[in-house]
Amino acid sequence: MEKLIIILICLPFLSALLLSLFKNNTVRQIITYVSSIAIIGCAVTFAVMYFTSGKTQFYFFSKTEIVDYCMIGIEIFLMCLVTALSIKHKQYHAALLSIVQTVAIVVYELGGYAPDLEIHKVYVDQLTVIMVLIIAVVGTLITVYACGYMKDYHNHHTEFKDRRRFFFSMLYIFLGAMFGLVMSNGLIWMYFFWEITSVISFLLISYTRTPEAIHNSFRALWMNLLGGCAFAAGIIIFGMEFYVTDIQSLILYDGQTIVAPVILLSFAALTKSAQLPFSKWLLGAMVAPTPSSALLHSATMVKAGVYLLLRLSPVLNSTMAGTMVSLVGGFTFLVMSMLAITVSDGKKVLAYSTISNLGLITACAGVGVIETVWAGVFLLIFHAVSKSLLFQTVGAIENTTGSRDIETMHGLVRRYPYLAWTLVIGIAGMFLAPFGMLISKWAALKAFVDSGSIVLIILICFGSATTLFYWTKWIATVLASKTNDHRFENKTSANQWVSIMIHAGLMILLCFMFPLISSKVIIPYIQSVFNNASQVISNDNIIIMIIMLVGFFLIPGITWIGAKKPITEKLTDI
Repeated sequence: MEKLIIILICLPFLSALLLSLFKNNTVRQIITYVSSIAIIGCAVTFAVMYFTSGKTQFYFFSKTEIVDYCMIGIEIFLMCLVTALSIKHKQYHAALLSIVQTVAIVVYELGGYAPDLEIHKVYVDQLTVIMVLIIAVVGTLITVYACGYMKDYHNHHTEFKDRRRFFFSMLYIFLGAMFGLVMSNGLIWMYFFWEITSVISFLLISYTRTPEAIHNSFRALWMNLLGGCAFAAGIIIFGMEFYVTDIQSLILYDGQTIVAPVILLSFAALTKSAQLPFSKWLLGAMVAPTPSSALLHSATMVKAGVYLLLRLSPVLNSTMAGTMVSLVGGFTFLVMSMLAITVSDGKKVLAYSTISNLGLITACAGVGVIETVWAGVFLLIFHAVSKSLLFQTVGAIENTTGSRDIETMHGLVRRYPYLAWTLVIGIAGMFLAPFGMLISKWAALKAFVDSGSIVLIILICFGSATTLFYWTKWIATVLASKTNDHRFENKTSANQWVSIMIHAGLMILLCFMFPLISSKVIIPYIQSVFNNASQVISNDNIIIMIIMLVGFFLIPGITWIGAKKPITEKLTDI
C-alpha cells in the first residue's frame, strides 16, 4: 500500500509534466486518457487493498527528512512566484500574506521551534479512501471532459490565447496535491499540499488573462492565503504549546483545552470552502472554463476545507469553535440558497448551490455528533458526483445552444434529450428522494433537533425550502415542452459524453449502494472516531428508498420513450 500511496501522489505530477511538453491535441488526449485510467486503477486497487486488509487504520512514513526539506524548497518557490505575480499586478496584499505564512512556517521548522517528534506523515482510514476515490474518479473524468470541451471552447472564443498545455498541467498538479492533502496526517504535510491547491486554483481562474479573470483570481488567492496564515498560526501554536504535530494526536485532546488553535484551523477551512464572508472567491471562479469550475466546485478545492472540518469534528463538538463553525455553515446554507433563486445563469445557480451545500456540511462538522458526521460524509460524496455532472452538462449545453441561461432551456427534453436527462439526474441527485443529498439533509436536521439548536433548525429548514424552489424550477423548465419543439442533432464531443455518462451512471449507482456504503464504510469510520456508532437509516426506510428509486427512473423513462420524435436536419424556430 505504501507504493500505491507514492504512485497516487506522484503520478498526477508526472502526467502534468508530460502534458506541458506536448502541444498536439491528439497526443494530449492520449496522455489524459492513459493517466486517468492509471489513476483510477490505482485508486480502486488502493480501496480494495484497504477493505480486504481487515484493518481500519494504517500509518505510513515516519522518517522523511529529505522530503521535508524538498517541501520547504517548494514552499519558498511558491512564495516567490506569488510575490512576483502580485507585484506585477500591484496586488501587494497577496504578496504580504504569502511571505508572512511561508516565513513563519520555515522559521518554525528550521529554527528549532517545532517539537522533535517522530510521527507518521500519512494516515489512511475510511474517510481517506472515500476522498481518494472521489478525487481519482471525479477529478480525472473532468480532465477527460476537458479534452473535448477546451477544443470547442477555443473554437468559440478565438480572442483568448490557447494555453491548453498549461491548463491541463495545472489540472493534474491539482489532483496530485489533493491526493497528498487527504492522505496527510502530519499538519506540516497537509499545510504544504493545502497551499499548492491555493496557488493552482489562482492560476486556473486567471486562465483567460482578462482583467476580470485576473481580478477574480487574486481575490481567490488572498482569501485562501488569509486562511493559510491562520493554518500556519494554528500549526505553530499546536507544536509549541501542546507538542502536537499531527491530526490523529490532535483529535485525542479535549476540545475545550485547544480552542484557539482549533479556531485557527477551522478559519482556514472556512476560507477554503468559501463560507461567508469569503464566498466571493468561488463565485468569481466562474470566469474560468467549465472544467476548472467543475474541479474547484466538486471534487477538489472546496472539499479540502470540509474534509479538514470533518476530521476536526470530534474536538468541535460542544465547544465555542464548534458553535462558531456550525452557525457560519448554517447561515451560509440559508443565504446562498436564497441568492440562487435570484439568478438564471446556470453556472451561477450551481455556484450558489455549491457554497450552500458546503455550508450544510460545515454545520454538520461543527455540531460534531455521530448523526451529523454521518450526514456530512454522505453529503460530501453525493455533492461531488452530482455537482461535477451538473457543471459538465451545463457546459455542454452552452457549447451546443450558445446559452447557459435556465430560461432558454425550456423544452430541452425534446430538443436535446440526452443532455436534458443527464441534467435531470444531476438535479435529482441534489434534492429528490431517494437520492442521498435529501436523505443526508433529513439526518442532519434530525440531529440538529436532538441537539436543541433552535437557530440551526431554523436555518436548515428555511434553507432547504429555498433549495427546493430553485431546483424544482430548473427541472420543470427542462422537462416542459411545446408540440413544435423538435429534436436537434447533438454535437457534444465524445470526450465530453464519456465523462458525462459515467457521472450519470455513478449518480444512479450511488443511490442503489447507499445502504452498503452506510453500513460498510461510514458507520465503521464513525465507530473508529467516536468509539460508538448506530444505524442512522432503518431497514424499512431503505426498502422504501429502493422502491422510490425504481419508480423515479421507470415512469419518466416510459413517458420519454413514447414521446420521442425523429431528428430534424435543420434548426427550426424554438
